[in-house]
Amino acid sequence: MSSSTNLFITLIRTHHITSRKKLARVKKAAALNSLHVIVRSGGSPGIMYAEGPAEAVVNEWVSFVQALRYKDFQCARKPLAHPVRASVTFKHSGGFEELASVAEFGERMEQRGLGGWWRIGMGYEASD
Repeated sequence: MSSSTNLFITLIRTHHITSRKKLARVKKAAALNSLHVIVRSGGSPGIMYAEGPAEAVVNEWVSFVQALRYKDFQCARKPLAHPVRASVTFKHSGGFEELASVAEFGERMEQRGLGGWWRIGMGYEASD
């Protein structure tokens, strides 16, 4: 039985994420703000998910990413408090995961209990 904790989460969608320099800056900003970030890079669409303990920190990170001027930047899901299973929270060192496929990204969201939230944010399902 795994417990849950409230974290602030957000989802960013862009046209693509290919610049290694920008991605290094995203990773550094995540580490400086103690956020766990998952990125789908290498092509279209570009997807970023972030989770952290405080809304202000997550909002600051979103503003930082927006300032990098990714093409078609959209904060698809604004930062909000959400219970996330503690068994998967912050389990990766560095707090940063880079994935190559949308399917793998979707699996990570399912593991966190965020499958429906993610599908709505990506436009794959209609919101209620």
